Amino acid sequence: MNSRFPSLLTIAMLLTMLLAGGVKASAAVYTWSKYDLTFETPDYGFVTYNSPTRFEIQWEDMVMTVQLYSQDKGDQKKLLNQNLQRKALGYSMYDLHDGKIKVKGFKKTYSIDGTMPDGSRAIIADLVSKHQNLIIEVTVNYLYGNREIVEDIIKSFAENKQQQPNHERKRQKVQPKSKAGPDKESPGPQQQRPARNEQLYDA
Repeated sequence: MNSRFPSLLTIAMLLTMLLAGGVKASAAVYTWSKYDLTFETPDYGFVTYNSPTRFEIQWEDMVMTVQLYSQDKGDQKKLLNQNLQRKALGYSMYDLHDGKIKVKGFKKTYSIDGTMPDGSRAIIADLVSKHQNLIIEVTVNYLYGNREIVEDIIKSFAENKQQQPNHERKRQKVQPKSKAGPDKESPGPQQQRPARNEQLYDA
């Protein structure tokens, strides 16, 4: 990932612009209509993967993956904490801490953050849906200093409460987190403008 990063001066300039306005200064709004989900990211991201249950996007100094899982039965808190620990160790993360991010509109948010082997930072957050049997797992690998932006992205996730999920359409089967195999590691704003609306893969 280091080879893709710009110079420190460029990063500093990008961070200054991003922190000054947050995600909303120049944002892209993504909609996953099948699951009634929306979220915002900084603009000018490059989508590297887009499927019915997984979405990946990257910038010069940050990579984000969104993975959908069905909820496991049993002690949800214990299961999700164990799964987060397992996922973090799979990335060889160290200096692990339980996160304190809360996302409005979701039943519960579990998260863990730490340091990647290359010195960059990472956070993994599981958002437990109130309205459907779904866990939205958000993984962000970012350079030190981007923490506020990362939290803004995660807190932007929302479910459409005014509209029931579209049960008439054939749903993609979403696997439980406990049966998921280890993920493969996934490999800036210029001027203020209205948020772009993007539609995610729903086939």
